[in-house]
Formats: sequence, C-alpha cells, structure tokens
Amino acid sequence: MHILGIETSCDETAAAVVQDGTTMLSNVIVSQIDIHREFGGVVPEVAARSHLEVMLPTIDKALADAFSTQAQTTGNHAGNPSASDPWSQIDAIAVAHGPGLKGSLLIGTLTARTLALVKNKPLYPINHVEAHTYANFITETAEYEGLAMTNADLPVHRPEFPLLSLTVSGGHTQLVLFDDHGDYELLGSTRDDAAGEAFDKVSVMLGLGYPGGPAIAAAAEHGDPDAFPFPKAKIANSPDFSFSGLKTAVLRHLQESIQADYAFPSFELAPHLTPEQIHDAAASFQRVAAETLVDQTLEAYHTHQPRSVVIAGGVAANQELRQQLADRLPVDIEYAPTGLCTDNAAMIASRGYFGTHVDKSTNPHQVEVVPNLRM
Repeated sequence: MHILGIETSCDETAAAVVQDGTTMLSNVIVSQIDIHREFGGVVPEVAARSHLEVMLPTIDKALADAFSTQAQTTGNHAGNPSASDPWSQIDAIAVAHGPGLKGSLLIGTLTARTLALVKNKPLYPINHVEAHTYANFITETAEYEGLAMTNADLPVHRPEFPLLSLTVSGGHTQLVLFDDHGDYELLGSTRDDAAGEAFDKVSVMLGLGYPGGPAIAAAAEHGDPDAFPFPKAKIANSPDFSFSGLKTAVLRHLQESIQADYAFPSFELAPHLTPEQIHDAAASFQRVAAETLVDQTLEAYHTHQPRSVVIAGGVAANQELRQQLADRLPVDIEYAPTGLCTDNAAMIASRGYFGTHVDKSTNPHQVEVVPNLRM
C-alpha cells in the first residue's frame, strides 16, 4: 500500500511516498532555514508564502522519485502504468493538520484536500507530533541518486509495543507510552519551554544563530560540559519537564561573567563573551538539557517497562542526547537518521499507513487545520 505524505506544519515543505508504513520510496524536503535565519526564527507569514510557492513541485518530485525508482528496482519498464501515471499507484493521502503554524498548515491541508477530491483518494489527517514517533518505523528505503539516506542509515528493527517515545522538538517535549497504533497515553510534557525552544534561545544568547540545536552542538564540541553546574529541573511527583529555569540560569551566568546586571539584554551578550566562554556554556547547557530528558525517560522506562524506547523530533538528532540514552538505558535503542528526526513527510505517510488499520478516512471537505492540536 502506497501512502503519499504531506507536511507543512512549520518551515519545511515536504512530500514523501512510503510503502506499507516501513519502506520509504521517496522523501523530498524543501527547507526554509536560510530564509528565516536572518530573522533569528520562523516568520509565519513568510513561511506560508514559501510553502505556497513550492508545494506542488515538491509533491510532483516525490511521486516521480518514488515510482521511477520502483520501476527500476522491480525491473518494470515504460509499460508500467506507475511510470506514466504515478497517481494510479497511490492508495491514500496523509497530511499533517496540526499542531503548527496556521498559515503553513493551511497550505498543506488545502492541497491534500484538493488532491483527495480530484484524484478520488482516501484522506487521513495526521497529528504532526504523534507522527514524529513513526520515523522510527521506517526500516527500508529505495536507493537512488539524490536520496539523502540509505538502508544502512535506518533502524534495523521496527519498534515493538508497548513503546515509550520521547518526542523532543522546538515546540514540544513529551513522553508518550504507545500500547498500539492509535492507542497511547501522554505521560508527561513540558511545563514551559520545549527543549528545542530552549536550545534556540540559548543559541541567541551565545551568538550562535538559528537553528539553535545544531549550532550549540557544534560549539559544544570545543567546550567543557562540566565547566558550569547549571541546575537541572525536577518537578516533584511528576513526569513533566521544565527548561525555563535552565535557560534563565545560562542567562544569569553569562550576565555575571561580563559583570553586567540582570537588565542587560540577552541578545547583546555574545560580543562581550570569549570563544572559551561560549563553548563552555554551550557544552554545559547541552549536557544538562540532555540529562533532564534522559532522567525522565529512564524513570518512565522503569515504571512502565516498555519493550522498545525511541526518541523523535528535531532534538532527537542531538548526539549528546543519543549518547546519554545509549549509556544509561538498560535496553538497546536504535535511532532514526537525523534527516527523519526533523520535520519530514515520510513520518506522516508512515503514520497514515498504520492509521488505515485503526482510523477511518475523513471526508476532504471536513478536514480542518488545528494549530494547537494535542495528543
């Protein structure tokens, strides 16, 4: 079964075709990072216009990549209907309808609604955050020039239920226990900043730019992770997270290190810091942020004893977090490639496939965007 996935929740325009939920036939992502970098973050109106410009070409490329590759792989030639009409091979469409930026979500959702009506395909609206976990279900890919990953990059085994998922991104930080597809319990989430948001804000303080996760990870390679004993938040009798205190601790440390008072603007700190101060602060912040995530994950693991543990979302690409989990978890963990941790449509398509087993398709006229959608 071939599912076309469409993802436009924030600043990536993405389309992908996934077969049977686990085999990625194509994965096309048009990133807007360079557009938003000069603003230090995503500008919603700019993001929506950018999605509009590239949405249809992105889908066309995903279809062309998927079925030209499949034709080559299976030995079929020009007579194969998939080569001339890839839509004849698409069984359903899955689209992220929330959470995310309303204008961005509208572009993807309206496109999916229109295609579902015109092409007469079932349509499945997908929770973007839930779908991040499904990047870990993709264990195979068609290999062709231009695809950024190979089978060697993917997990060898599919996760097994019950499944504990740590989802960490710029907008969300939560622990979810899945008993089956569509059957899950939200164990804990952030009380304030998401982990990725904290990375972005600390990156601004250190003058490292946007997006903060990769920038801080690069700076941390040259710093001492034990240079500063930043506090690690622990909410009593709760599996929830908190990162605002850590973020503020970094700010206060940097202000004190340049002998400034607490009114000194965070975005003016960087020119007054030495490279050593920047690197040490980045490394110390990254260590404590990862420890906070791993501590709560370990506690949830011991409480619920899942068969599998996965991490998902953009921050799941962070190598410090991966290393701490590998060192401390008493169970083996496989990681999705970094290209499937950030926003992509393959995870949407995978969730869409497994959704066909537990959900009914939705009338395209009734699919609406839900910017504040929760799990």
